[in-house]
Amino acid sequence: MKNRLEELRRQRGIRQEELALALEVSRQTIGSLENGRYNPSIGLAFKIARYFGMSIEEIFIYEED
Repeated sequence: MKNRLEELRRQRGIRQEELALALEVSRQTIGSLENGRYNPSIGLAFKIARYFGMSIEEIFIYEED
């Protein structure tokens, strides 16, 4: 699954550490999400969407295989 997390974070001038703190996850988790090595749980996806004031679908792009 692709996502726009890094793009949105950079547009708003937010560091990975700041986002991690706000979402109560590690900075490594944010890096893994941004690099596509990790897909978030539905709970974390909702937290991220709420943080940015967007829908999950605007941030995470599901691609069928």
